[in-house]
Amino acid sequence: MDEQDYLAHDGLGLAELVASGEVKPDDLLAAARNRADAVDPRVGAICTRLDEYADRRVTEQLSGPFAGVPFLLKDLHQQLAGEPSADGSRALAGTKAERNDTVVQRWLDAGLVVFGKTNTPEFGAKGVTEPLLFGPTRNPWALDRTPGGSSGGSAAAVAAGIVPVAGASDGGGSIRIPAACTGLVGLKPGRGLVPSGPDESEPLGGLATNGVVSRTVRDTAAMLDVLAGPDDMSPYHPAVPDRPLLSQLEEPTGPLRIGYTAASSLRDKVHPEAVRAVEHAAQLLTDLGHHVEEVEPPYDDRQLGQDFLTVWFVRQANEVARIKRETGAGDDAFEQDTRMMAELGRGFSATELLAAQERRRDHVAALARFHTSHDLLLTPALGEPPIRTGSLNMPAPLQWLAEAMMRTKSFGVLRRTGIVDQVVRNNLGWVPYTQLANLTGRPAMSLPLHLTPEGLPLGVQFVGRLASEALLLRLARSLEVAAPWDGHLPRLR
Repeated sequence: MDEQDYLAHDGLGLAELVASGEVKPDDLLAAARNRADAVDPRVGAICTRLDEYADRRVTEQLSGPFAGVPFLLKDLHQQLAGEPSADGSRALAGTKAERNDTVVQRWLDAGLVVFGKTNTPEFGAKGVTEPLLFGPTRNPWALDRTPGGSSGGSAAAVAAGIVPVAGASDGGGSIRIPAACTGLVGLKPGRGLVPSGPDESEPLGGLATNGVVSRTVRDTAAMLDVLAGPDDMSPYHPAVPDRPLLSQLEEPTGPLRIGYTAASSLRDKVHPEAVRAVEHAAQLLTDLGHHVEEVEPPYDDRQLGQDFLTVWFVRQANEVARIKRETGAGDDAFEQDTRMMAELGRGFSATELLAAQERRRDHVAALARFHTSHDLLLTPALGEPPIRTGSLNMPAPLQWLAEAMMRTKSFGVLRRTGIVDQVVRNNLGWVPYTQLANLTGRPAMSLPLHLTPEGLPLGVQFVGRLASEALLLRLARSLEVAAPWDGHLPRLR
């Protein structure tokens, strides 16, 4: 199979070629490897190649909806037994997984051929993918820009044509942010629909989930069909779709009532391209017969951002302490930003953490009120076009100050002076829209409906009610037909 034939098919399309006998799994694996060899030295999407594993895999009898299709796992909570799993951290470099995670086993049962793992920031804690362990991943649309995070390696791999679909996960936007940066489809399923076993029950207190990034809506739907449903570690039995999502894609949604906004109190000014992205999507939806209107943000995004980071910082503190205890790693095995987050997390009291967790009810109630009058909330997926690689790095003087604060344990004092408010703005200001779906547990999807005048993707986000994955996918399919995006691969530059 030559490169152009390989790039012309999505995942299901490649599986159809295998099923018909037109190509063999090892032909597809060779095409994926050739593409990776050609483009990944510039992109840095793959952090670990699993060639020996893949060579064994293609000799097996493969079955399932994606039988024979090359695939990449994210190097974060997508463990493949016997293979490296570093979570983007030097503290875990060289660690090998003892068993398959549930989602990985389901991907294998679907016939996928895993041949590598994709880059991620340390512990998935940033909206960019620039770990010290493996170096930065770059956006195939513009190599000086980020592909987002934390599933930035997976998004870059799909956008660069290495694979048509790749494993991803989302604890605060980590599927939707990279999809929006790289011109892909990114669906975060609702809370609990995709299991997290066998070692996790509800990661990040239910905020995080696994999924994929892909070029086509049908690949995303078929992948959720593969992943959905509880395992033994699930805390409850979710409402699993009663029939395959893939089979529902062509069913009309009927006229929907959609409210849109680009406003955010986490930014001094809404970026004009974010506004254009939403307005373009609103007009496209209106042309398709939906009722679309501009609304005020239906929730307190500043409070939500503070609550989200409170939970995240405490989680980082717990994660760093656990890894130190289990591995004997010292402070120098963790990145400075990770240690800063952990120090901030240790400064919160138990009552402050509980208050942040219990305010989740307020955010759920606010979104539920919105959904009594509107089917979907439409926002930008990004606060601005993909930012330049390294632009979130702290200046050297602030790095020195941070080290001094950590040595003297001064973060607790500084937090009371408003440092957390500033951290919220710095970390969430360029991606202020995605955390809502994580805290409320609702499904949300980023779609590639907008390009800036510079040719950079800037996706838009739809947030639905509980169990609205089928509606989101059906709407996405109608938009994909009206404004096709598959085949618009970036010219690496």
